[in-house]
Amino acid sequence: MVTPPTDLTKRPPRSARARLGGYVILPRMIDKCRAVIAGTQGEYHYACPLDQQFIQFVGLDAEKFKAEVAAGKGDGELLAWIEANAKFKRLPHEVACWSSYQDTRPTNTIDSREFFHSVHKELAPKREDIGVWFDLLDLDDFVTFGGKA
Repeated sequence: MVTPPTDLTKRPPRSARARLGGYVILPRMIDKCRAVIAGTQGEYHYACPLDQQFIQFVGLDAEKFKAEVAAGKGDGELLAWIEANAKFKRLPHEVACWSSYQDTRPTNTIDSREFFHSVHKELAPKREDIGVWFDLLDLDDFVTFGGKA
């Protein structure tokens, strides 16, 4: 059975916090990849800097992965393919530590802080709970699709 793409012009991809095989970012990356293949990605980008965090952690070829997604594989099949083809075979505790870090990763350069704060100020200047990248992504997805911050 072919997994249908998410139409990212109508709803956002899964949160970067969603996990598959213990990995954060991966479900969101899959949604974006499926949408790119279908031409329904809207403003989203596959293999963006966020996706690169995952791609580099496991040692994945983004184009080969895209070909697997294009074959219509489901999330479980894609995870199995990653586990079989990743350059770096990560142990469960490594995945847990990496995912935990990503879930709480702050901005780390002056330029990224300026960008982060400008987006935060634009979307929800009164929100005091937006402190890390995943917070900002979830907020952006919420506001983009009609939510009031």
